[in-house]
Amino acid sequence: MTIDTKDILNSILNSISRIDYIKTEEIPNIDLYMDQVTTFMEEHLAASKRHPEDKILTKTMINNYAKNRLLPPPTKKKYSKEHLLILTFIYYFKNILSINDIQVLLTPLTEKYFSQENDIKLTDIYEEIMNLELSQIEPLAKDVTRKFKKSQESFSDINREESEFLQKFAFICMLSFDVYIKKQVIEQLIDHMSDPTN
Repeated sequence: MTIDTKDILNSILNSISRIDYIKTEEIPNIDLYMDQVTTFMEEHLAASKRHPEDKILTKTMINNYAKNRLLPPPTKKKYSKEHLLILTFIYYFKNILSINDIQVLLTPLTEKYFSQENDIKLTDIYEEIMNLELSQIEPLAKDVTRKFKKSQESFSDINREESEFLQKFAFICMLSFDVYIKKQVIEQLIDHMSDPTN
């Protein structure tokens, strides 16, 4: 492994170890106006941006989510803690799922737990999900390392310049295949949720 190759892997592993999420105690206990919501989300999810100029959420996005019933409408133009939790789920899901799939997934959640008197609060669900996800960081880092090392063993019998490109390509393909398979599984589960007879 060259120094450059080690740097790539270390950079990837560092970014995985820095994965963060919005903690429920960071969410204000007062309802927020739209500008306050976008500012809050921007500040707390900035580390997940690919480019500095990328937007986490815009007013238009939030209005569209409410219009498409992904997000319950605000009360007197104010958004509650529950709105912010749902927006966080939407933010993560929108990178891999269609709006229709997100709606199938979130509608039962918002109907049963959004501002309802229930033994289980939306906050409890969110915290449990985030704890489950954070527990996957170490196994995920190990899996990425394994795939990286495997890709570095490929194309080793050709010149260095070509092999470096093809090894990176192989690594991206291995990661993409993993995402593709998991996306297929997610879509099957969502299809079953929308039509249990499937």
